[in-house]
Amino acid sequence: MDENVLCTMTHEYVLEKESNYEVGITDYEISNLGDIIFIELPDLNTKFSKGEVFATIESAMSAKELYMPISGIVVALNEEVAENPKLLNDENYENKWLIKIESDANQIEFADLLDYSDYLEEF
Repeated sequence: MDENVLCTMTHEYVLEKESNYEVGITDYEISNLGDIIFIELPDLNTKFSKGEVFATIESAMSAKELYMPISGIVVALNEEVAENPKLLNDENYENKWLIKIESDANQIEFADLLDYSDYLEEF
């Protein structure tokens, strides 16, 4: 994963890219879930607050809700992953983000997010 990602304790990440943010699930959690077989992403232009459920992901072993690491409005969906969620299992697949958001989140929303290296130390 990109070393500039910020992670939640519930295994979501956020990464600033140009004027938007990419949001996804950490590679650590992907490996824990096992083979991912289904993902439900939100609609474009949906507004979420930090901590709200924005997606559901299912593997052969379990289902998991994903929570917004920061507030924002969905401006893009990773259609490739939506159509073929098994791509998330491929270590060489680089576009593992799930949604892109526009956000004007303040520093308070970022305060509890972990740098990737700190996140890995936690788990």
